[in-house]
Order: sequence, then C-alpha cells, then structure tokens
Amino acid sequence: MKQISILGCGWLGFPLAKKLIKKGYSVKGSTTSENKLSILENVGINPFLVILSEVEGSSENIVEFLAESEILIIDIPPKLRTVDPNSEKKIFVEKIKNLIPFIEKSTVKKVLFVSSTSVYGDDNDFVSEETITNPETESGKQLLLAEALLQNNKNFETTILRFGGLIGEDRHPVKFLAGKENLENPDTPINLIHLYDCISIIKEIINQSKWNEVFNAVAPFHPSREEYYTQKAIETNLPEPKFSTEKSNIKKIISSEKIETVLNYQFKLENY
Repeated sequence: MKQISILGCGWLGFPLAKKLIKKGYSVKGSTTSENKLSILENVGINPFLVILSEVEGSSENIVEFLAESEILIIDIPPKLRTVDPNSEKKIFVEKIKNLIPFIEKSTVKKVLFVSSTSVYGDDNDFVSEETITNPETESGKQLLLAEALLQNNKNFETTILRFGGLIGEDRHPVKFLAGKENLENPDTPINLIHLYDCISIIKEIINQSKWNEVFNAVAPFHPSREEYYTQKAIETNLPEPKFSTEKSNIKKIISSEKIETVLNYQFKLENY
C-alpha cells in the first residue's frame, strides 16, 4: 500500500485525504491543532501535530510524519495577514526552506506543492504556465519563492499546482459580497476552482505520475464578476451585490488548457 503524507489537513487537505484513503492509499495527515487530531484519526488518517518553524531544524514530529511516505502534498496557506509587508523576513519561505532538509532525509521522492495563481500579476489578459510570474501580493511573492526552493531541489521531484479562487459547498465569495455596494472590477473575469476539481486534479497527477510539472488549475468558465455574483446571489436567495459602474483594467483569464490536455481532465462545470 502506497503511503502519502499531507501537510495541512484543512479545507482541501482533509477531504483529499479521505478520498485517497478510499482509493487504497495509507495517509498521514498533519494539523497544527491538538483538537483536530482525533477528527483526523476518526476518518482513518494517521494524525500528526506538525507546526513548521522558521527556525532551522526545530520543527517537531516532521521525521515521523514523513517516514515511509513516497509522496508529500504540501497544502499550507502562507497566512501573512499579520506580517508586516515592509518586513524583509519571509516567514512562509523560511518554513518551507527549513522543511526541505527533512524531506531530503526521508523516503519522499515526489512533492506536490499547492500554490496559487496569485503568483501572476494582473497585467496580462491571458495567463498560461508560460506567462512570466509577477506577484503583487506578499503571499504571492512568498509562494513563488517557495515554489522555486522545491523545484530547484534535485533530491525529489516537485509538481506545482496553482489554484485559482477556491470555492465549495461551504465556501463561496458570494456570501461575503451579498448586499455590498460599489464593489470594484465589475467586468473582471472570474478565475475560480471548485473543491471537487481540486481533489480530482490532485488524484490525477498522482495516478498519472505527472511530476516536475507546473499546472494552472482554474475552471474554463470566466463570466464577469458582476454577472456571476449577481446570478449566484439570486440562486442562493442572498441580497444582490451592487457593483461600481467604473470599468476595470484587469481582464486576466487563467488558462487551464495544459491540465485539460496533459491530464486529459474535464472540469465539472455544473458545480460553478
């Protein structure tokens, strides 16, 4: 039985772990909360309390967490809201940097790093994996640096998976936008991906052994923000959001053509 370690059993990692277990994998999963250990264990995940540190060599339980796994999925958000944007300290990058020696000494040979399309700037109308990265947010900048650290390491093979805006049954931006007024960028295209597709794509990467790759993962469905969120509000009986009449310069559409071609993957568009 192949074993996979999932670093970060949160909104995506937890249901992903459950699906992989159903597929016959043995799964080790990490959480930063002691309260969640029993929740992971109850669904068949081998649970570990793992808190990555930006201090070299001090992360606990990592050795055991990685032991005997061939694949590591890294799905931890940068969580930079409390970080001073003017600070030179790249906390998330340091955590990944300090994780790498543990990976090198482990049985892990394949790494899947969950990243974000925020590594691209807003100055392109069409974005593919060939588009030059130009992150504007601090989280985007740190994700890009973390990607490079993993990709440049020759001790294991890394695939980077750049997700668009994440949505699911319990998570949808319309809930936050409902009833708000004068919202910006009414004509900017949406670039979203549903949890179902996130999990399915990760499973396909593993099944097809697509390593040393970079994939954008965004549903090929790009109505304007105003059109999409107004319709979603109507469908879910929420107050309609009101958008500014000022047009936007952001026309970015993220292409997932590579994922559709290389993985022969079809998005489940009825979820959107």
